[in-house]
Formats: sequence, structure tokens, C-alpha cells
Amino acid sequence: MAAAPVRGAQSFVGIMAEVWGRPSLTFLEILWRWLPAVAALGIGFSVVLGGLGMDVHLSLPTATDLQAELQSVSVFQPVAAINTIYSILAETVVASWPWLRWTLLAIFILWNLVAAFGRTVVLRRLDPDMQPRRRTLFLLGVLRSGLLLGAWWFWIKLVAFSARTAILAPAVRNQEPSVVLFAAMIICGTLLIYVLWAAFSWYLQLAPLLAMRRNLGAFSALGAALTASRVRGKLIEINLVMNIVRIALIVLAMVFSATPLPFDAVATPEFLRFWWSGVALAYLAFSDYFHVVRAASYLSLYRALEVRS
Repeated sequence: MAAAPVRGAQSFVGIMAEVWGRPSLTFLEILWRWLPAVAALGIGFSVVLGGLGMDVHLSLPTATDLQAELQSVSVFQPVAAINTIYSILAETVVASWPWLRWTLLAIFILWNLVAAFGRTVVLRRLDPDMQPRRRTLFLLGVLRSGLLLGAWWFWIKLVAFSARTAILAPAVRNQEPSVVLFAAMIICGTLLIYVLWAAFSWYLQLAPLLAMRRNLGAFSALGAALTASRVRGKLIEINLVMNIVRIALIVLAMVFSATPLPFDAVATPEFLRFWWSGVALAYLAFSDYFHVVRAASYLSLYRALEVRS
């Protein structure tokens, strides 16, 4: 009797429970992801404040000025809002770009170095039989990070195109800008990018697992992942489920962020800052937990198909 086909997401809930029952996996994932982020923030603040002794002469606006400008942004004045945001970006990013590009490059390399070691520890905790391939994971991480930055660049271009099409162009023609069209273009475009990334990035998630499971180099692992046709559809299914989960987490974070607003007794600016910081940290922690769930799902699925082959 033929065995029932293995679906990509059929054991997803069980794997979630298994990972939840092993909190050390999520703790290690959070540790290696947050440490370089904290270091990057520290480097950024040190450079901006002159703590590294660098000869940086910038006429950047103060935090108070930026806060005042952002508070003036209103959805009922979309043209002024977009011009204000563009002005803030011009005053901060463009003015600081000569040193910011090198800082970002250092952060990019630091992130992938830490990721190579961190992913090795997490994956070996999932499966002790895996072989450490830190250099391979670094190269694969650089490739994945570069493609992800390309996706983010495309998303920023989408936002700029939506602003020009729905807000700025009608204003030039003395027509009413359409905030609804602007939001619809961003939402639909973002969902499209999510789906495309889920459909075409599965091999970037599978390659590190194959590298450590089969003791392969970066190019060999990529080739093995791209030719793994038996698991392609199932891994895409897992990626789509993960994107739905991520969207659900974003919605939940927005809901919890707005929860204190109706209560005037507690919704002070200080309380809201602490509340929103806590919600952001909780979102990041659960996002990291689901990263571990995805890796465990990939590994469980690949094991099952290996046994059946």
C-alpha cells in the first residue's frame, strides 16, 4: 500500500508545539539576531555623537526637530506629508551618506558573520548530526541578504511610485489626491512581493540545511537545493504559511499598539513609549520563534522525504 503523500504544512502545528517546548532554540535564535542589532545601533549612535573620534561634519537635524516634523504629518494633508517625509530623508540619509554607506557595509558583514555562527548553533541543536559549515553559511547568508535588500529596494521604489501616482501627480494637475489609492497600491504591491519572495526564496532556506546535512560547499548546496524538485512545492507551501503568520503578527502588533489609546488615564506619552517598545520587542521575539519553526519544518519535511526515497 502506497504511503500517503506528505504535505508541506500538514505537521506545522506539531512542529510549532515541539519548538515551543524547547525554548532554548528560540533563545539562541534571539541571541544571535539581537546581538548584532544592538552592536549596530551602538556603532550608529557612536558615529553620530562623535564617540569614535571620527571627523564627521554634518548638519543633521536634532531628534526634537525630527519629532516636531513627524508630528506635523497628517493623512488629511497628503501632499504636505509626503514633502515633509522627503525633506526628513534628504536631511538625514542623504546628508550622512558619505559615512553611512561604510557603516552599513560593516553592519552587513557583521550580521552575516554572526548569522553563520548563530545558524550553525541553532541547526545543530535541532539535529546534532549536522556538520558545521560556517564559511558556507556565511556565503549563503551574503547571497540571501543581498537578494532581500534588493526586495526591500524594490518595495521602497513601489512606495515612491505609489506616492507619485496617487498623491503628487494629481496635485500637480490641480486634482484631489487619493489616499485610498495610495494605500491600496502599497498593500497590493506588498502582498505581491511577499508571494514572490515566498515562491522564489525557498532554495535560499534549504541550501544551508543541505550544506550542513550533506557537508557541501556553497555552490554545491545551492545546486542541490535548486534541483530538489520533489520538495519544491512543499517548501513553497511552508513559505506561504510563514508569510501569512508574519502578516498576522503585524496585525496583532498594530492591534496591541492601539489598545491603550482609548484609556486617557494610562495613555500618557511615557507609558505609550514603553508600551510600544514592549510590543515591538514581543513582535521581534515571536518572529524569531517562527524562523526556528520554519527551519524545523524544512528539516522535518526533508527527513520524511529522504526516508521515502
